[in-house]
Amino acid sequence: MPAARRAFSLAATATLALAATACAQAQPSDAPQSGRLRALIAQKQAQAQAAALPTGVQRITDVPYGSDPRQRMDVYLPTPSSSTASAVRAPVVFMVHGGGWRHGDKAMGRVVQEKVARWVPRGFVLISVNYRLLPDTPVAQQERDVQAALVAAQQRAATWGADPSRFILMGHSAGAHLVALLNARAPQALREGAWPWLGTVVLDSAVMNVPAVMRAPHMPLYDDAFGADPAYWMALSPFHQWTVGAPPVQMVCSTERPDQPCHQAETLARHVHGLGGRAEVLPQDLGHGEINAQLGLESAYTRAVEAFMGSLDAEVARRLQ
Repeated sequence: MPAARRAFSLAATATLALAATACAQAQPSDAPQSGRLRALIAQKQAQAQAAALPTGVQRITDVPYGSDPRQRMDVYLPTPSSSTASAVRAPVVFMVHGGGWRHGDKAMGRVVQEKVARWVPRGFVLISVNYRLLPDTPVAQQERDVQAALVAAQQRAATWGADPSRFILMGHSAGAHLVALLNARAPQALREGAWPWLGTVVLDSAVMNVPAVMRAPHMPLYDDAFGADPAYWMALSPFHQWTVGAPPVQMVCSTERPDQPCHQAETLARHVHGLGGRAEVLPQDLGHGEINAQLGLESAYTRAVEAFMGSLDAEVARRLQ
């Protein structure tokens, strides 16, 4: 492992160890202090990562796309002196974190660490997005936040040396659901100011068909996210919202999960094929968190995701070689 990447990894690992220790010490009765502690840990994590970026990578933090403090994004891009500098503007990986629609942060190591270390030195820009969360912001509005962030990022892309027409959406867990839903309704997003994007990588969502999940035994977090109204379930279901002309999608799914996200992915893929669209399923013998954290490490898994990314655009494929 190169020294800069090893330093990046060690910094994130040390921060996660601090988080685990601090959270273990926090008691349920200390809710206000626990909240402040989590905020401090997130801040320290972001600082550690900013100080240990791989060689040739710079980071612009907390770019606003709305007035709320959660409506922010971090931009990782090649340094001006990087050997990857090109007259052709950079493709963009637009990353949306998970956390059950209630937790998570754009700066977490498993969200950005390996993806930044692999793709930005190859001439990509990676944008990691925060959005407002439950219980204050319903899931329907969270998708609107992600769309607003996408529009804002595309509008500013040229200032970062990036190409607004070469965006690839990516999300994990709850973030995977949000980007899948946005992708399903792409024509609506285009009418509301987004540029067409190349495609979307969905990292292990088990709610591609929300009504099917809600009518079966399910985890309580889904009740928090989707409530009890079947009309709301339909409105937030990528399967039911999929529109003819939506960009291609690759759905990575864990074969280890008891709730069988691969079954959901395969069902959606058949539905998309029936509408004349493109959808791929990539089963992986990895846990839910590993699918996120290990993407970017040299592996058959990473290469399979990159094969999909490269199939979307010749310039993306050239930079992944």
